[in-house]
Amino acid sequence: MAPLSSQDVEHLRGVLQPVVVKCSERCLYQSAKWTAELLSSLPSISDLTPTSDTDSDSQMHNSEPTPRPTPIVVTTNDDPREAHLESQEIDKYLLAKSFFDCREYDRCAAVFLPSTLPRGPISASSPQTTTIRTPTSSKAQSKKPVRSDPAAPPPSNPLPRLSQKALFLALYAKYMSGEKRKDEESEMILGPADGGSTVNRELVGIGRALEGWFAERSESSDQGANDGHGQGWLEYLYGVVLAKGKNDEKAKRWLIRSIHHQPYHWGAWLELSELIGGVEELNNISSTLHQNLMTWIFLLYTSQELYQAGEAPYAQLAELESVFPHSMFLKTQHFESAESIFASLIQTDPHRIDSLDHYSNILYVMANRPKLAFLAQLATATDKFRPETCCVVGNYYSLKSEHEKAVMYFRRALTLDRNFLSAWTLMGHEYVEMKNTHAAIESYRRAVDVNRKDYRAWYGLGQTYEVLEMHFYALFYYQRAASLKPYDPKMWQAVGSCFQKMGRLEMSVKALKRALVAGSYYSTGSSFGSGDTEFPSGGGGGGGNLDPETLFQIAVAYEKLQEMETAREYMELTLAQEDGGRRDAEDEDEDEDEDDDGEDGDRRDGGGGGAGTGVTPTTSRARMWLARWELGHGGFKRALELATELCQDGVEVEEAKALVRDVRARMEGGGG
Repeated sequence: MAPLSSQDVEHLRGVLQPVVVKCSERCLYQSAKWTAELLSSLPSISDLTPTSDTDSDSQMHNSEPTPRPTPIVVTTNDDPREAHLESQEIDKYLLAKSFFDCREYDRCAAVFLPSTLPRGPISASSPQTTTIRTPTSSKAQSKKPVRSDPAAPPPSNPLPRLSQKALFLALYAKYMSGEKRKDEESEMILGPADGGSTVNRELVGIGRALEGWFAERSESSDQGANDGHGQGWLEYLYGVVLAKGKNDEKAKRWLIRSIHHQPYHWGAWLELSELIGGVEELNNISSTLHQNLMTWIFLLYTSQELYQAGEAPYAQLAELESVFPHSMFLKTQHFESAESIFASLIQTDPHRIDSLDHYSNILYVMANRPKLAFLAQLATATDKFRPETCCVVGNYYSLKSEHEKAVMYFRRALTLDRNFLSAWTLMGHEYVEMKNTHAAIESYRRAVDVNRKDYRAWYGLGQTYEVLEMHFYALFYYQRAASLKPYDPKMWQAVGSCFQKMGRLEMSVKALKRALVAGSYYSTGSSFGSGDTEFPSGGGGGGGNLDPETLFQIAVAYEKLQEMETAREYMELTLAQEDGGRRDAEDEDEDEDEDDDGEDGDRRDGGGGGAGTGVTPTTSRARMWLARWELGHGGFKRALELATELCQDGVEVEEAKALVRDVRARMEGGGG
């Protein structure tokens, strides 16, 4: 990407400023804040090089000078009809917005809308579907949902004649009122009423109203009437309503329409990202989007959400940071150096709470208790009633092994925001530590409901069911986690272990080999084919070590399959990881069995020549197994050597001493 000129910067600033105001006018505060931060991250004119003003290669180069935009307080509308309606509604609009700002959502909606919109849960098929409920009649409750005829004409527009700005504010207030009422009806976290039966009952009315409104405007356009064009905001709200009703495909189409009208509205991009379940789906959608800065940010963010590894996301990130060099959002996308970046962000903006829960997760994994304590104090001093703050404090108590207090703070985070993903997942971890498997399963299930791409929740479900010895269920959840994050060896190790406990040894070996391949990917930074289940030649190359525990499990599986020679080779490879594979290369010259097939030889060469793991309990068990193997096959010299090494490393010493006495007795008896 070519460097930005001063004209490019002024053009971007002129585009982003109205978006901030438009989002704020419609009470989309998170989108307004995100866009305002992006706006402030643009370089100042003094930061640009003098030669960049005439850079003809800039993608946003404009031959005509762009005047500096004037400060915006209230946006105007280029559509004469909409502008006329907005001017007539200005007093009511200001009143409605003041009600919304005070969280009086029903009063806000009542300023513009009649109170006759239908209410009830929305179905997955259409916003026209309703369910009839009669609390006083058990017979009526048993009736099936009444669905509208798909071939029937769309409902008539029940809405009064309003500008799109006023209509959005009123319908959005209806939506927020339904969400607020749903949280009130849910009562306590994980309580009897906190489940899927509690829904936003305003969705049906909003969906029908918008469907009728769009149908009316479509008919007017067909008849040639100048009824204005969509602005993207109502399309966004309709997409959100459809997504809540599990009508994902239709929701994607409407969100894309919204993005075409308002490409800098980050809220629409976020909703679209949550509906994308895989890389192939992301590639299909990206082909329908206009290629601009927001599309690149969206592709980067969604790739990170899908746990995509490789050079492409980092190259995109570097290009975007050249445009927005001070963007804190882009800085938080650097996962590999996240700890140092978060530390610098706290110094730059110590009052920023966004994403601090991710930073606390990093410090928790690093077991950095002093920094985590400081972060908890800092977040609490800034705003103790933010869900991010509660998660930071919960992580601190979890690191201190005070799991009851940790659960209390995670529940507090969910009381503030029931869709806060980190709190559900972390609370599930705490319940596992407390041996409360029922609550752990429910927490993980709620995390999956919030975001089906969260591999941690799927993995947690697998762990919990494995504790309950329900291996079939555990295997299902482990496989879901592995499909979401195929480059993580931990996922495949869990799948392989589960297969082994179920007695499916061949599948266990395949999964454990995938774990080895994934481990070599992480240690060398290279890529590998997702369908390759065989151990690659030189799989630990580039200085990386293979995981001894995984190798040992493969050897044990082959032993149970009665493939003893293959089991021995994997035990040798396990032992070779102590010194990075150099032992394997030295022993190969002394090996008396040189007729191994090519595939097995490739396995033996896979040590890689790294620094080595040193003596571990796993390598000691492999050494003991090999010593007994050599003893049983007449290799007394090698058996004595291995048993003597076991006596020196302090692991399984007594068994090793007994084995040394047995070997020496046989050698003295003339067996060697």
